[in-house]
Amino acid sequence: MILINYFASYRDRLNLGGEKIPATDALACVEDVRQMLMARGEAWREVLGAGNLMCAVNQELCQTDQAIEDFDEIAFFPPVTGG
Repeated sequence: MILINYFASYRDRLNLGGEKIPATDALACVEDVRQMLMARGEAWREVLGAGNLMCAVNQELCQTDQAIEDFDEIAFFPPVTGG
């Protein structure tokens, strides 16, 4: 299983804080998971299709080409700004 967490405005827009999905051979990297999730519909494409999407695997920031394995945790979140 792969644990997926959605944070900040992504959580609000999707009305979902997290979920578990089965690990499959088709899900080799974060981008594969992102594409699978965006196929769910318009709201998913709006949130996860954003050009400024940030992601992390096992609490380490990464790019969407990051390889994933069974029992990994993926987080999707919008850019963070400070002041």
